[in-house]
Amino acid sequence: MIELELLCPAKNLEQGKIAVNYGADAVYIGAGEFGARAAAGNEIDEISELINYAHKFYARVYVTINTIIYEEELDAVQKLIYKLYEIGADAIIIQDMGILEFNLPPIPIHASTQTNNYDIDKIEFLENIGFQRVILARELSIKQIKRISKNTDVELEAFVHGALCVSLSGQCYFSHATTGRSANRGECSQNCRMEYSLVDSDNRTFAKDKYLLSMKDLNLSESIPSLAMSGITSFKIEGRLKDVSYVKNIVSLYRKKIDDFIYENTNDYKRSSSGKTVLTFTPDADKTFNRGFTDYFANGRHVDIANFNTPKSVGKHIGHIKRSNDYSHFVKSYEDLANGDGLCYYDSKNKLKGFRVNKVENDKVFTVEKLNLKSGTKLYRNNDHDFSLKLSKNSEKRKIDVIFNIEHIGSDLKFSIEDEDGNIAFIILDEKFDIAAKVDVAEQNIKKQLSKLGNTDFISEGVFVNIDIPLFIPSSKLNEVRRSLIDKLEKLRTDNYPRQIIEFKKNSTPFTADVLDYSANVINSKSAEFYKRHGVDKIEDGFELQNSFDGKTLMTTKHCLKFEFGICKTFQKKSEEKQKYVEPLYLTDHKQKYLLEFDCEKCFMKIIQD
Repeated sequence: MIELELLCPAKNLEQGKIAVNYGADAVYIGAGEFGARAAAGNEIDEISELINYAHKFYARVYVTINTIIYEEELDAVQKLIYKLYEIGADAIIIQDMGILEFNLPPIPIHASTQTNNYDIDKIEFLENIGFQRVILARELSIKQIKRISKNTDVELEAFVHGALCVSLSGQCYFSHATTGRSANRGECSQNCRMEYSLVDSDNRTFAKDKYLLSMKDLNLSESIPSLAMSGITSFKIEGRLKDVSYVKNIVSLYRKKIDDFIYENTNDYKRSSSGKTVLTFTPDADKTFNRGFTDYFANGRHVDIANFNTPKSVGKHIGHIKRSNDYSHFVKSYEDLANGDGLCYYDSKNKLKGFRVNKVENDKVFTVEKLNLKSGTKLYRNNDHDFSLKLSKNSEKRKIDVIFNIEHIGSDLKFSIEDEDGNIAFIILDEKFDIAAKVDVAEQNIKKQLSKLGNTDFISEGVFVNIDIPLFIPSSKLNEVRRSLIDKLEKLRTDNYPRQIIEFKKNSTPFTADVLDYSANVINSKSAEFYKRHGVDKIEDGFELQNSFDGKTLMTTKHCLKFEFGICKTFQKKSEEKQKYVEPLYLTDHKQKYLLEFDCEKCFMKIIQD
């Protein structure tokens, strides 16, 4: 039986608990400044509280330590890992291989996507040196994932939703080169969300002041079955900097998608945690922050994976303008609009503009600002006021299924409670009770009182009364029994929590290369020791330690601008006229030109400091 895991982001303790409440099988959270999101670090006490909360539902908590580590930080990181082990963290997610040179506690180790897990040889290496899980590169297709799964036994995790880095993870130095803020330190300045022009060597302009590197957001909600059958066991949602509404909505959406798949394949798959959440809203990814959606490369290369017109949230297409007059606008809408909605549109220059709906009357919306919109202008809703309000008020509670059983053991009564994971707690009463005058009433009262689980983490799926002689048991006694059983079950669940204890054992498995350049991200002595132990002869200092960036690759990406503009001679058979351009091509932001280099054999584009 294969366990499937929905893995969700936790910006902080509050959002971690919300992710669990809405169905996460596991959450990932940053510790201190070493979590690849400098703005999402958390204190040990907060992480400990989240772990205790998640473990009640047999949900796991993974802690990110997936930045590269400077020499003077090594001791602090080692101490942090021991603290995380002591408070019960289920795994650490790492990028810097220097960590593997520490004397580590027996905690599972996951290879962050920042370790650039694209090639099968690299993934096999990570498995062979002791990683329990590899978080795959976002650029991999389902076909490639299936091949990796067939050739490895390591757990495979894949991103299924959220913002996309245009660069191969761990291979982006654009931010550090231009601002001194390293993406590998969780401080990315998001150069990919800025405007650029694309020109050739004769200054022919293919695009002017467009967001050429700004990816749409990933959405693989319809690909859960194919991903699961290709070998993915953990489905990861991006968003440690997103708000509470995003967490509630997107976690709920993927919970349903995964549960639907499990329901159709109950003999082969199951959930990796306990409990269920009954929703009072219908999840809709379009109604939460998004830049438009793409399946990226999951189903092969195709155009339109980027939004060249804006890096902002576009939202859901809801209709178009019929006619517009200053402060009132007649709208053909596919959905009901409400006061307070945020609508947006593209103007004549394809720039995203937005406005707030002040009032709605039938098919007419009113705005505070004066607008004259062309007939036919497409409208998008990037703030659904009613949906956001419903989410803000919504506070779902996750419940674990239990059943009660009452039976005679000799002359004593045995009360037991069993949860959905097979944990059984019981108590035996040797008290004497009167024979019930009204059998049905007495039995119904037993069921009623035992089922009163209120604010506990449990919900009754049945009370089975299997006693030979109908007894009248006072409600006060039944309530006392129920409370005692719940206390015992909670302790039993804690004692039986299936924590993985895995010793990391060093070996000398050869690395996939003998020589490493700066893209291996080696910036401390421990990392250098690691690679030397695995047979690497020559190691260049990481990018953050370089004195000059001239001629260095700032980004390697599967996103190809030749392909996007129809001038790729490998995939696209266009007219000779359209193929005419003078290489090399450049990106320019009016301050700096960046050389584009195309590796057509591997289908990569590189951005180089000119």
